[in-house]
Amino acid sequence: MNGGGQINGNGYVWWKSGKALSFKNCNHLRLSWIHHLNSPMGHISINKCNNITLSHLNINAPKSSPNTDGIDIGASNHIVIRNCIIATGDDCISMDNGTSNIIITNITCGPGHGISVGSLGKNGEYATVKNVYVSNCSFNGASNGLRIKTWQGGSGYVRNITFKHIKFRNTINPIIINQDYQDIMTNGIKNQTHKSGLEITGVTYRDIKGTSGSKVAINLDCSSRKGCYDIIMEDINITPVSSKSKPTASCNNAHGRATSVLPKVPCLLKKPLGFY
Repeated sequence: MNGGGQINGNGYVWWKSGKALSFKNCNHLRLSWIHHLNSPMGHISINKCNNITLSHLNINAPKSSPNTDGIDIGASNHIVIRNCIIATGDDCISMDNGTSNIIITNITCGPGHGISVGSLGKNGEYATVKNVYVSNCSFNGASNGLRIKTWQGGSGYVRNITFKHIKFRNTINPIIINQDYQDIMTNGIKNQTHKSGLEITGVTYRDIKGTSGSKVAINLDCSSRKGCYDIIMEDINITPVSSKSKPTASCNNAHGRATSVLPKVPCLLKKPLGFY
């Protein structure tokens, strides 16, 4: 599908009703030069597809609109998303269970909840995401930037994820991993601690700059039972929007290496430049 046009979902009338544009069991699809406006829920869904390219898309919904993800990918392989502008009330791009071999480049995201791996493993499900490459993307006024989120009690893995050449501008949570996510039950009591969890290994962050809208610019919140391994951080400089604040990093049960990273990540080992 190529040649322009606009899809207006009039989402403000019927949000939460469903996806505006869904592709399932498609191969070798090309979608480009479309302006996607006010989806009823998610704008574009890619499910059980292979060899798909999405490019030059302009996806837009108000910051306050619920569940208006830009592009959702699930159970799909060899997907390229490039040269898109995405402003929504939820994830700009999300990668769900069964997603692999994804290239995401030259994306402008904001407002929205960032580029997200997950959430994965809800209700004890087995879920996997692997081989994701995100580069040359910018986040402007987004709630999250680069996010990995897995549910407590699930199983499976997240492997081989690369984020590089990223710019943040007033992003609330620029870099965040939440390996042990849990909901609040209706009675206000958190779910009980589970012994299982998704493995998170081989995540690289390289050449990342910009400003954070919160004090904690980097938050690696990994599980005490599983932990995150092979986390590599290089050439990162994230400063607060306010010159009166000092950037900080929060780090639990994350293992790996950090080189030239500001704010300093306390649980990652330091190695000199040129080590890798």
